[in-house]
Amino acid sequence: MASIYPARRRRNSMWMSLSVAAAAFGLTWLFLILAVLFWKGLAGISPDVFTQMTPPPGSPGGGLLNAIAGSLIMTVIGVAVGAPLGMLAGTYLAEYGKHSRLAFVVRFINDILLSAPSIVIGLFVYEIIVAPMGHFSGFAGAVALAILVIPVVVRTTEDMLNLVPNTLREAGAALGMPRSTVIQRIAYRAARAGLVTGVLLATARVSGETAPLLFTALNNQFWSWNFNQPISSLPVVIFQFALSPYKDWQQLAWTGALIITLAILALSVTARTLSATKRGEA
Repeated sequence: MASIYPARRRRNSMWMSLSVAAAAFGLTWLFLILAVLFWKGLAGISPDVFTQMTPPPGSPGGGLLNAIAGSLIMTVIGVAVGAPLGMLAGTYLAEYGKHSRLAFVVRFINDILLSAPSIVIGLFVYEIIVAPMGHFSGFAGAVALAILVIPVVVRTTEDMLNLVPNTLREAGAALGMPRSTVIQRIAYRAARAGLVTGVLLATARVSGETAPLLFTALNNQFWSWNFNQPISSLPVVIFQFALSPYKDWQQLAWTGALIITLAILALSVTARTLSATKRGEA
């Protein structure tokens, strides 16, 4: 019997070494990608990036002001539309129809949307909005981002509400509070950090999406507040500038990629912090 333990220890050491090697391999490539991104992107950081429009082909200088503004506007609108719908659907799944047939269908469709490539969402919005309207628009881009936000918020809302102890709901019901009031004043408050985390994660996901915007908002070299027309966005500008033969455009692409990376990193860190705070309170 004693001879079994050395063999187990050898196997454990072997698999532990392979696990550490695999993790180190992945982290090495991640470090190299980030190092190149910072090396290339920081070289182009200047006030002009945030104060000037995207330049025409072959023109020196220029910035990313219209692209940054367009991305912020479409992301804010997409989250403002998608997050409430996702929270309402998640609330239904967790509080009302948890074991109903409709809830099963909603979860199934939501899982499909979570795993669906974003370009499929872009093509869908193109067919229902862009093609009937006859032109690309910022409105279509915001709708595509909203559709991407919804499944993330649905999943996180349902999961966070399921973590709220039923004793809290029973206490509210014992005081004569209707179910809707129990959800608003007890369940939502208990799961507030998790709900905010879900919205931040959804924002981080859509802020760097390129494929759906290529089929909806397209791009615009100029500053535009008209959401019924094509509008610029940072991911699309990065895509187009990175493929161009112009060195100035390529530099702006690296700088834009660094800006998006830092923004997503800030959102992810905030979400992780809120999630850790929630676990600490629990």
